[in-house]
Amino acid sequence: MASDTPTKSDVAWLSDDEQQAWRHFMIGSRRLMDSLERDLKSHGLSHDDYGVLVGLSEAPDGRLRMAGLAELSVESRSRLSHHIGRMEAKGLVRRESCPNDRRGSFAVLTAEGRTVMEETAPHHVAGVRANFLDQVKPEELAVISTVFARINAAFGPGSGCPGELQDP
Repeated sequence: MASDTPTKSDVAWLSDDEQQAWRHFMIGSRRLMDSLERDLKSHGLSHDDYGVLVGLSEAPDGRLRMAGLAELSVESRSRLSHHIGRMEAKGLVRRESCPNDRRGSFAVLTAEGRTVMEETAPHHVAGVRANFLDQVKPEELAVISTVFARINAAFGPGSGCPGELQDP
């Protein structure tokens, strides 16, 4: 057994309230994401595809370095490379070489990718609103945002959300 593996006596076990909160979070977030995924599938996209399209559609000139897109989409560079390959086959994105760095490349949103994004976004936003935002009170939304910003930050640099406001 590795020395950094906690023993039963080292673990701060969950209280009943903590266990209930954790299970509500796990089950609720899985059901939410499954519902959003089903909706996106009806438009021929996965949730990961949609995330890539959003990232590219918000980027200057619809292009991002693959390394930056991997971080933004929370995918390893290898997984993203395969993912972009599948999206290229659908005509949603293309790769371009980086003129300043022969090892680097860009993912670029195609006109077809932008069209798919524009057609899908209203359906996705409606799903987010109905299944998430309409279930949350405004004061709860602020707490959720604060808590998950903190959780993201705990994973280190680059783990925030694009466009996220930083605390002073």
